[in-house]
Amino acid sequence: MKIKKFPISIVLFIVFWTTQTHLYALTPDKNLGIIPQPNHIRMKGKTSDISTLKIHLDKNMNSPFYTDLFKGVEGITVVEKKYANVLLKSDDLLGQEAYSIDVTQHQVIISASSGKGFQYALTSLVQMYRFHGLPLPQVLIQDNPVFGYRGMHLDVARHFFTADEVKKYLDYMAMYKFNRFHWHLTDDQGWRVEIKKYPKLQEIAAYRDETLIGHYNDQPHKYDGKRYGGYYTQETIREIVRYAADRNIEIIPELDIPGHSMAALSAYPELGCENKVYKAATSWGVFEDVLCPNEVTFKFLEDVMDEIMALFPGKYIHIGGDECPKEAWKKSDFCQQLIKDKNLKNEEGLQSYFVTRIAGYIQSKGREIIGWDEILEGGLAPGAIVMSWRGVEGGIEAAKQHHYVIMTPNSHCYFDYYQSESPGEPISIGGFIPMEKVYDWNPVPSELTPEQRKYILGGQSNLWTEYIHTFDHVEYMTFARDMALSEALWSKDKDYRRFLNKFEKHYTYWVNKGAHVAFHIYDLKHHVKSEIGKPVQLYFDVPQQATIYYNYEDDNLGTMNGLDTITIDKSGKYTFIASKNNQRGHPLELNFNLHKATTARIYLETLPSDRYAGRGPQSLINGLKGPDSKYGGSEWLGYSGTDCSGFIEFSEETQLNTVSFRFFKGEGQWIYLPKAIEVSVSDDGIHYSSVVSTTEIHTDTKVANISLPLKGIKGKYLKFEAKNYGTIPTGRQGAGYKSWLFIDEIVVD
Repeated sequence: MKIKKFPISIVLFIVFWTTQTHLYALTPDKNLGIIPQPNHIRMKGKTSDISTLKIHLDKNMNSPFYTDLFKGVEGITVVEKKYANVLLKSDDLLGQEAYSIDVTQHQVIISASSGKGFQYALTSLVQMYRFHGLPLPQVLIQDNPVFGYRGMHLDVARHFFTADEVKKYLDYMAMYKFNRFHWHLTDDQGWRVEIKKYPKLQEIAAYRDETLIGHYNDQPHKYDGKRYGGYYTQETIREIVRYAADRNIEIIPELDIPGHSMAALSAYPELGCENKVYKAATSWGVFEDVLCPNEVTFKFLEDVMDEIMALFPGKYIHIGGDECPKEAWKKSDFCQQLIKDKNLKNEEGLQSYFVTRIAGYIQSKGREIIGWDEILEGGLAPGAIVMSWRGVEGGIEAAKQHHYVIMTPNSHCYFDYYQSESPGEPISIGGFIPMEKVYDWNPVPSELTPEQRKYILGGQSNLWTEYIHTFDHVEYMTFARDMALSEALWSKDKDYRRFLNKFEKHYTYWVNKGAHVAFHIYDLKHHVKSEIGKPVQLYFDVPQQATIYYNYEDDNLGTMNGLDTITIDKSGKYTFIASKNNQRGHPLELNFNLHKATTARIYLETLPSDRYAGRGPQSLINGLKGPDSKYGGSEWLGYSGTDCSGFIEFSEETQLNTVSFRFFKGEGQWIYLPKAIEVSVSDDGIHYSSVVSTTEIHTDTKVANISLPLKGIKGKYLKFEAKNYGTIPTGRQGAGYKSWLFIDEIVVD
């Protein structure tokens, strides 16, 4: 392994470019320690002489939130007005969430027009005092969020969390100026809210017989045999609603209908389309048993919504509408007759009828409804707000129809996905969304016109808890990435390097409070570069200008920095770790298997999804395998409904003995093995001869390793095609949707 230094001219260019690009980030004046970053900061060039904050709160600001905000901060006290050096002034010209902070030599003047503005201002001031340190700079901050809807979601149906744990979640939200808590209260696995008129919901639907152990993709499925559940009494919910209101957070309750309703059916089977016994689900996924659109169901839902609206005074009610299989409706004589009677086109039209009817009832009570983007199917209910989760396409379509949209695409906002490629990460549903990807996200798609963009209300993170059993795990999956999201939704002035400097201090604060926060900012992101006929080169994005220590097969080799590249000239295990100021990243182990294609060039005729593009086409021949346990990250390439095809060009005519492919199998995540593979060889890249093909592709594990014999044939070009499985069949998770194909290393020997 050799380290290669860049020429001095390139070094100077990189230093100049970095300095210019990140000058704002590297200027300490405007790094005030505040997350999310304020939108307008004017430094006055001097420091104040303020060493303690003496704050006067008038009688209208007696929220217990402020007691919690100031608790444990040495040097902050609440005093009578005559002793205060932090003065609060009302300014009706400012927006509801806007504020200003003017730090002069001797005092701090805060202006806002509402309790929200004063809360956000004092939160920013406390962060600046805590994380920037003393003396405070003389500075004028004028701030207002980019997006009005800034949400965090928590699923308590799959795993239940106590009222105190929910309050911790709300405390975190308040710290980072989130203003909507999307509370997912019902699903197939449990019903979590007391409904007085229907007591079986808390007696039966709140519990399941047992719970799946391990991952859904593990075969065969295993269960713990333990009854599991719980619910919130109406008294508890009112207490939590008040707690949220004290922090200017509106709670949006979600009752997921007409699908994801197995728990409700277990208590009241007459709500189903079949005469049978239903049970709350003990595993994860999508189930064919859904609510029947008859008068019994609608009366039940109207009664339930009456109690829900009495508990939650906010203007939004979320009614789900996602992942509703139509098989039960197709088999139901009642549903088929209803489709005819209502002159509906098909079962999608029936779902639209269902959603529209419930939406109309809720809207008649002066509320607004939100639904997942499936409510677009069959036609949107009037006034419905679309929550776009299957990418951004649903949000784009809704905005074009002049419906309001909340963006929460699973490409950027699903925090039950892995956040690191470290092998030590706790089990997750799959996918890969690192903090940097969250930070760089813009909720407004470029495809929209300026007129259409006004329908994008904002965004939120989603935390589904199939694999999250404890609140410690909730904190681990959300706290780091939601700091990044808060800045993505609030701030115009974004800079990731500056954010990381702030994040380290905020991380320490939460850890000292006993929270479990993910820390991956010193984890290395590697890049493998190869040119036809030349050795493999390795380089890194170096986090926070850290030093990298590395070894080969446990033999220490030394250190490197971000301007170094390494020549990988032999197979084996290379280990790298970044370190700075006593902070270390997780070790990165790269097990290189150099083969004939690693010094070749690859061309893809069909490109992978932008969400799962690895490090580009070269990921398929760079000598590295992606992890067996997760399909996101730097090595796996994912194709949604399309084939993977391309060709490999060698530097010269080469004897080809075998070619091997790796595919991921995760049918619970709609990931299927290919239905066929074909390999051809050519001398000129124009005329190809088929060498081998197969349709026998099976595995009982998460990864299929398929090796095909080439029998020593010679050629300069090797063409491959892996055919996508196609539409997911009835009875499977994701039935009717396009399947995914995930491919990793193509090894040529």
